[in-house]
Amino acid sequence: MVSVVPVEIREVSRKAEVRRISVHSHIKGLGLDENGEPLPVADGLVGQLEARKAAGIIVQMIKEGRMAGRGILFVGPPGTGKTALAVAIARELGIDTPFVAMSGSELYSAEIKKTEVLMRAVRRAIGIRVREVRKVYEGVVREIKFMMARHPFNPYVKIPRGARITLATKDDEKTLEVSEEIAAQLAELGIRKGDLIWIDAETGHVRKIGRVKGVEKARYYDIDIWRYYEEMPSGRILKEKEIIRTLTLHDLDQYYVAQKASLTALLGFEIAEKEIDPEIRKAVDETVKKWLETKKAELVPGVLFIDDAHMLDIEAFSFLTRVMESEFSPIIILATNRGLTRIKGTDIESPHGVPLDILDRLLIIPTKPYTPDEIREIIKIRADEEDIRLSKEALDLLVKIGAEHSLRYAVQLMEPARIIAQRKGRNEIRAEDIREVSEIFVDTKVSVELAKKWEELFLR
Repeated sequence: MVSVVPVEIREVSRKAEVRRISVHSHIKGLGLDENGEPLPVADGLVGQLEARKAAGIIVQMIKEGRMAGRGILFVGPPGTGKTALAVAIARELGIDTPFVAMSGSELYSAEIKKTEVLMRAVRRAIGIRVREVRKVYEGVVREIKFMMARHPFNPYVKIPRGARITLATKDDEKTLEVSEEIAAQLAELGIRKGDLIWIDAETGHVRKIGRVKGVEKARYYDIDIWRYYEEMPSGRILKEKEIIRTLTLHDLDQYYVAQKASLTALLGFEIAEKEIDPEIRKAVDETVKKWLETKKAELVPGVLFIDDAHMLDIEAFSFLTRVMESEFSPIIILATNRGLTRIKGTDIESPHGVPLDILDRLLIIPTKPYTPDEIREIIKIRADEEDIRLSKEALDLLVKIGAEHSLRYAVQLMEPARIIAQRKGRNEIRAEDIREVSEIFVDTKVSVELAKKWEELFLR
């Protein structure tokens, strides 16, 4: 008999991010064979063989501890997979490897100092792996249904406000009604039928273990890298299990700040601190060092990816240099689509807008434009990820648009075309739907032509 178990979850320190299927959610790794050679299509990546091979060498250097004092720079035209490669490197390093992505321009939009923004990003990209025995709900997903609500800040976007999920083993089955925090994690991880997962009964932390074959109506993909199990697991759904939790240095910083705030409030003082006290970070570092020395925890260097690196100024580059040489340092990956340009904050021009002394510390990997065949494979993978059905003619037209305009533009047209097809009573997108949306949603090149044509009418 199936029982319905409401799970009470207390608030966790880490704030779960809620987002739709992301642009790079299909990427599972670098798609390399056992010799480190890239396969044409694997792990959600297509083409960029030289760049993927170079990234594979980087991963090996990281695992062997030989990346100290170095960073990575991806250079190439827009839409050539620089972010995708950074995500793939993090995936190759392990499922719990922290991955932090930001843009160089984010430094100038915050209310705190630039170096504080970078420091928080750096510490969010350094994980601490802790082993502990926890009570968890573990089983294979037999059914999952999300209860959706409007986003509090964007009424046109829906987010999960809860979920009902049925977990099963050979010996047990439970249906859990979970809170918004857990539902957000389930959505972010892309949990679906056939996944083997566990949910921490106290904190609500969700972990995907792999996939189990034979679950009714479950879908399986060639690009999956999850471990496949031939049989359903046995045992009870609710059990005690030794699990591995990965916290970040920033999580511990926030915990110490919260403790300090509680003590200050208890003594009757008020604090309005936007930046974290360096003494707090020093205390966290000392605690972590003790954990590492006593084998209570392991250090997990993550990936800090900074896109539009040419937007960083000379102060930010100096800060990153110090980070690369520090004891606790993530893998720093920069990306840019600029050639020879001025270093922000100076009058000096340099390749990619990066100071030469920093360039000497970076392993530079170029990316190249995709071929039509590669564009075809990428569009097929994205359509599969977003559960969009394309006719052969529609796929051919999208490939042509991707080659003549840009891959990003071609991919962006799929969702509007799906809505057009749906309004016409069809689940499959046809070429006529692609043509219709391409007429009402123009690409960058057409937009520039319109700007030139109506230059006198636009505001300056």
